[in-house]
This record gives sequence, structure tokens and C-alpha cells, in this order.
Amino acid sequence: MMVTTALLLTVFPFAMIFSAMTDLLEMKIENWAMVVLALAFLPAAFLVGLSWQVLGLHILVGFMCLSATFGMFAAGWMGGGDAKLIAATALWFGPSMMVVEYLLMGALFGGVLTLLILTLRGKLLPATGFAFVDRLMEQKTGIPYGVALGVAGLYVYSHSFWMTAAVG
Repeated sequence: MMVTTALLLTVFPFAMIFSAMTDLLEMKIENWAMVVLALAFLPAAFLVGLSWQVLGLHILVGFMCLSATFGMFAAGWMGGGDAKLIAATALWFGPSMMVVEYLLMGALFGGVLTLLILTLRGKLLPATGFAFVDRLMEQKTGIPYGVALGVAGLYVYSHSFWMTAAVG
């Protein structure tokens, strides 16, 4: 039980926080963080007792999200790290309303983040002394959407069956 609790209380939250912070600071979501998140899903699924059928459906949902977001990345509508983060997170949330809630909350938080950054771009001086803030204030810089996806992931995970299994 202690291994299950440790895995469920560390890997997913760490991956969300790390992805959000690196996207904010560097405009990059590390591939290795997504690999760890995806690989940790399998032992977590077995530790909480997901059946083979449910496990397969989780993998299918993750693959479907990867396919859809890869298409959006190829069209230039989103970053590659965002696409992988959505897919890895969808793997954990699987065929449930959690994945829908995650996508909706990500869109909501992303919209607020976008409006905030666009508003600040017109108001802050070009040189704040913080490299990541200065980069975010440049007109050509994108929006670090991994921040919104990380917050949405943490929000949904906080009331998911994974947390129930962790703290029981």
C-alpha cells in the first residue's frame, strides 16, 4: 500500500508541476517527463487494480489524444510538448469524464493565461530583469500553454479515483 501511495502522490503531480514550470521558464516541456508519466501509468494501473479491459481503454484514449494533438501540432496550432502532455495526461484519466474535464479546464485556464499575458504585453516594460518574463513579453513569443495544462491536470487529479486510491 505504501508503494501505491508514494507512486500516486508523486509521479503525476510532479510531472504536471515540472511541465508547467519548464514551459513557463523555457517554453519547453521535456520529453523525459512525458516518458516517465506514461511509463508510471502501467504500474499505477496494476497497483490500483485496473482490469485489462480498462487498461486497454486508457491506452486507447491516450493514443486518440496523441493522434488528435499531433495533428494540431502539425497544423501549427499547438506546441509538440503540449500535445505530448495532453496525451500522457489522457492516458491516466482514460475513458471517463475526467479527460473531458481536463480538456475543458485546460481550455479555461489557457484562455485566462492567454488574456493575462496579452494584456501584460502591452503594459510591461521590455526589460524586467527576469529573462523568462522578458521573453514572455515579446510579441512573437507564444503562450506557455503547459502551465494551463499542468494546473488543469492537478485540479482533475485532485478529485480522481487515483487520489482516492492513494489516500483511501
